[in-house]
Amino acid sequence: MRAASARFTTKEAVATGNDGGVVRVASIASVPALLRHMGTDPIRVLKSVGLDPRVLEDPENQIALVAAGRLLQACAQNTGCPHFGLLVGQQRGLASLGVLGTLMEHSPTVDAALRNLTVHMHLRTRGGVPTRTVEGKWATLGYALYQRGMPGSAYAQDVATAIGFNIMRTLCGVDWLPTEVQFSHAEPPRDAAPYRRFFRSPLRFDADRTAMVFARQWLSQPLPGFDADLYRLLQKQIAEREASDLESLAERVRRALRTLLVSGRGAEQYVAELFSLHPRTLHRRLKAEGTTLRGLVMEGRCEIACQLLRDTHMNVSEIAEVLGYADVTAFTRAFRCWTNSPPAAWRAEVGSVAA
Repeated sequence: MRAASARFTTKEAVATGNDGGVVRVASIASVPALLRHMGTDPIRVLKSVGLDPRVLEDPENQIALVAAGRLLQACAQNTGCPHFGLLVGQQRGLASLGVLGTLMEHSPTVDAALRNLTVHMHLRTRGGVPTRTVEGKWATLGYALYQRGMPGSAYAQDVATAIGFNIMRTLCGVDWLPTEVQFSHAEPPRDAAPYRRFFRSPLRFDADRTAMVFARQWLSQPLPGFDADLYRLLQKQIAEREASDLESLAERVRRALRTLLVSGRGAEQYVAELFSLHPRTLHRRLKAEGTTLRGLVMEGRCEIACQLLRDTHMNVSEIAEVLGYADVTAFTRAFRCWTNSPPAAWRAEVGSVAA
């Protein structure tokens, strides 16, 4: 009876945040236990951000991503623990992904598992996207937020990165360690020791993206759990969920651009190729949904710029370079159009509000 009373519909659970990203609570289900362990009342903290405490009782409930961000932020503030997101993510792994985690575990190779993650993760959460890149002898597994106005983004990135670390260790075995872990937020105010203890790898804060870097050779490693028949069955289940998914093309493009823009591939041809569409078809379908590719690109650049200004100490020229602007002047002009404020002034204002 208790489990039934904890079940919330998507509409009910998302009502605590603005329209946009959603996340299943499986990824943050350990929050109440962590708060109690640290001497803080979880009911009080959840209510302070407008969440019904019962919503975390069922891992399949969904809440707005912004509500999850506010919750993580409130947890860190109430416990005085700046790495609270890291602690939450440490306790989650493949099992928190439901059938998608099972599909990954039974994929033929590590690469196939990570491709499944990046392609189908939107069925579990929206507003953030796992990223996978391969360049030369290195590969990365990362996480990028594209939810507009996302509070507590640094904590959410820590959750996702810790989960990603646990996933890689499950797939590759205990010998796997990243060669570097990058965070697109500033180093914690006290020290980074909890991060060093958990990841056991070199860390880089104030990076232009959040990602774990590792040797490309790990991608070709076969998985011991691969079962061809089971894999086909799981693929069919995922395909059925994809077929019933009502996500718009604009939302899928918005999600993809969060990765493409940082990697310098936000041009029309890359986006069209990603969705196997002719550029004219891409433009026509986006127009039918009331938007344009140019508008989505500008929106994506704005969100990335705001996140880097808010969460890192990167200077304005570095951010301009990440976003592909020819110079700081062009970036400043664009940013002023987006926010009615130059980057430095916007950073100062947001920083004072956060403090």
